[in-house]
Amino acid sequence: MFNTLRLFVAVPLPQTLKDYLVKTRQAYDVPGIRAVPEQNLHLTLFFLGNEPAAQLDVILEQLQNIARLHNPFTLTLEQLEPGPKRSAPRLVWARFQPHAAFEKLSLEVAKAFANNPAGHDKFIPHITLSRIKKEDRSMKDLPIIEPKEIVEFQVESLALWQSTLASPHPVYTIVKEFNLGN
Repeated sequence: MFNTLRLFVAVPLPQTLKDYLVKTRQAYDVPGIRAVPEQNLHLTLFFLGNEPAAQLDVILEQLQNIARLHNPFTLTLEQLEPGPKRSAPRLVWARFQPHAAFEKLSLEVAKAFANNPAGHDKFIPHITLSRIKKEDRSMKDLPIIEPKEIVEFQVESLALWQSTLASPHPVYTIVKEFNLGN
């Protein structure tokens, strides 16, 4: 059996944003909704899946090259909401306003690592805050929370993360982080 690593590419979050999100998501602390541990909060760019450990250096080099080509940018929080389909939500997410720089970065990462990047053409900047149990996905009365003030964060880096499956939550660790720009 090959030695594989379960990997994804994501933006690490500043502690101030994590603090805000953890506090604000308390409105969703109801039975059937399980919060993502604070240390696992991140802004996903692309999920690679199980990759051969022998490919790690190649993946890191590709990410470094991608990061160099993109400048830092700022995302603005739009709202916390159940999603991605309101009628049958699977999760609660913090959804950010669309941003061309985020879409371009996400698409470039997808093209580098996906066999079919055309299947990855809609990039919604979001952070998964909680997961809704399958049997509770008919919840219809969950609130939509809009921030009372502008909540922004500067995307200054991307990172390769490893996901180790565990119970009750996977453990996420950053393998290596890359600053955007030169």
